[in-house]
Amino acid sequence: MNSDETASPDTDMHAVFGYASDRGLRRELNEDSLIAADPIFAIADGMGGHEAGEVASSICVRTLGDSPIVGKHLPEFSAEQLEALVKEADHRIREATGGRAGTTLTGAVLVREGGNPYWLVFNVGDSRTYRLSHGVLEQITVDHSEVQELVDLGQITPDEALVHPRRHVVTRALGTGNDAEADFWLIPVEPGDRLLVCSDGLTGEVADGHILQILTSVTNPQDACAALVQAALRSGGRDNVTVLVIDAEGGPDGHESAAITLPGASQEAQPTGPRPVEGGPAGPGIDPAVQRKTAEE
Repeated sequence: MNSDETASPDTDMHAVFGYASDRGLRRELNEDSLIAADPIFAIADGMGGHEAGEVASSICVRTLGDSPIVGKHLPEFSAEQLEALVKEADHRIREATGGRAGTTLTGAVLVREGGNPYWLVFNVGDSRTYRLSHGVLEQITVDHSEVQELVDLGQITPDEALVHPRRHVVTRALGTGNDAEADFWLIPVEPGDRLLVCSDGLTGEVADGHILQILTSVTNPQDACAALVQAALRSGGRDNVTVLVIDAEGGPDGHESAAITLPGASQEAQPTGPRPVEGGPAGPGIDPAVQRKTAEE
């Protein structure tokens, strides 16, 4: 496993990150994929049957990796531009699989808005992005799932949602179904912020309180990723589990800005393309910045 750091001479703000993925204890394949290439950090959780989910999630992160902003530090990149990129991923998956495979997608792009750094967070499906700031862990994204709709309607509690028999049924996905619309949030970056991007293989096994304990006690982002994956495996490891931890460090003094809610949002709040790897992020000779996870451990 590796961690990486990106910086630019025009600002002291930079991202330090780690990532880890495991197929879990019950799945034959790992259908999760990830991209961690400044300024894009995202996880796609594929679905659609044997190998099809792996194809969908891989196409998704490859599409993100084709973006011209990969390798650019703090680019000016709008929600509309990101929305077009997500729609392109949806189109490519449908074209390749005939709508028989899909993927969730969540993550953040580290962008510049009004001269200041922001997290441009996005989500389709039930993979999640959290922010740890000033000791408080907040789920930024809202799950697109049947159980979340039931929670919103007051028909079940959040605790009941964790064990509901239809807790894995998503209402939005890329590549399949009728709804592939992403939600977006634009949130100011503060020095010391820590983002967690994860597939539901983590949140389905590990409670938010335990996630908070790991994120606040393990300083190195790569070590935090390893600890989170191990916690999911110790809790049963019933699904693929993939995590990204991104720390914001440095930044100009006196940075002040307010969170912006973008249209379609449901709440406020390295320069190479992805390629297959063997053996996970510690594979010899592999650029750690962008990877597609395979089934092999």
